[in-house]
Amino acid sequence: MSKIVVETKKTTLSASYKTSKSLVNRIGYGLLYFVLGVIAIIQIYPLVWLFLFSLKTNQEVFGKSPFALPEDPQWGNYVKAWTTGHIDIYFFNSVLYTVVAVVLTVILASFVTFAITRMQWKLSGFVLGLFMAGYMIPLHSTLIPLFNFFKTANLIDNPVSVILSYVAFNLPITIMILTGFYKTLPREIEEAAVMDGCSIHRIFFQITLPMTVPVLSTTIIINMIYNWNEFVFVNTFLSSDKWKTITVGVNNFVGQYLTDWGAIGATLMISIIPVLIAYFLLSDRIVEGIAAGSVKG
Repeated sequence: MSKIVVETKKTTLSASYKTSKSLVNRIGYGLLYFVLGVIAIIQIYPLVWLFLFSLKTNQEVFGKSPFALPEDPQWGNYVKAWTTGHIDIYFFNSVLYTVVAVVLTVILASFVTFAITRMQWKLSGFVLGLFMAGYMIPLHSTLIPLFNFFKTANLIDNPVSVILSYVAFNLPITIMILTGFYKTLPREIEEAAVMDGCSIHRIFFQITLPMTVPVLSTTIIINMIYNWNEFVFVNTFLSSDKWKTITVGVNNFVGQYLTDWGAIGATLMISIIPVLIAYFLLSDRIVEGIAAGSVKG
């Protein structure tokens, strides 16, 4: 009889322990989701605020609270930004420069990383050090030398100057990310390909490059964000309106006596959309690339 009582008590204690543990887990997850929700709201609110700001008139911007909703949403601000402000031209230029620079950067960085990590030659470490040293050079310290160089080469007010600058300044960080990932790739696959008679070009394009797709997605989004938001090179090397990008085009609504803040907000909102779309499309790949490059094995 005493054994039955003891076993009953044990069962009761085990059930109560599981219940209390489940309650603690629920409370813990609830607090975690609450904190994450607050962080998400803090991150998203600036975008919501900018969207509402883009629908206001100048009177609402200065005469009411910054957090007030627009009384009569001015959707015409977007039409004005796209037509009167020539944002359509600037938008196309931004897309063109960004896509060309990202493609060139990723291809060149992949070539360099493959040569450094997979080929045996004496100066591989020295060359990698040179690229990493380039990552430490401040952008603004290169403006005058680059301007003189492009002026000598007749590339001032030419999109090529901007694209070359983007590629040059994005190569070090791209090579650094790719190098960490390449060191995690097993060499046995490439060695087997060599035994089967594959050339170095086939090994790179058909074997190694497809395996680096996750980390390439990470570098693509990093390069895209930098190129899309870049202002200094465009403002320094390009003077014609037909070549400027959307980051510089915001100045079109800043006048000597009047500034159209609603149109500026609409322009900024338009400029954010491509980055958001690219991030949502590549977000899974970005996480895979970060996770794959963080573990060496």
